[in-house]
Amino acid sequence: MIPEINVQQLAERLQTDEKFTILDVREAWEVDLARLEDPRVHLLPLSQLARNLLDAFPAELRDPQTPLVILCHHGARSANVTGWMRQQGWQNVHSLQGGIAAYAEQIQPSIGFY
Repeated sequence: MIPEINVQQLAERLQTDEKFTILDVREAWEVDLARLEDPRVHLLPLSQLARNLLDAFPAELRDPQTPLVILCHHGARSANVTGWMRQQGWQNVHSLQGGIAAYAEQIQPSIGFY
């Protein structure tokens, strides 16, 4: 089972000073269409991750204890990445249920849709 959080839970976490990273696995062109603006967001396109695997991660995100929320368009890619990361030893990683589309629909429409 893939651990997930919903968009309401993410919105609540974003209102705090909690230390966590949102790993956006969408491609750059997708981010240009709909972007979650927060300093905790780090872009790591799935194409780059597929090519470089663990080497694609910046040093600060390689610790398997790092709290991560994985984000994509609708939640499928983030679920796959979350499952893979769990297999690699990450323990505090969750997929965003419904992706940025659900976040824009339910929380912040100004993000945009595509």
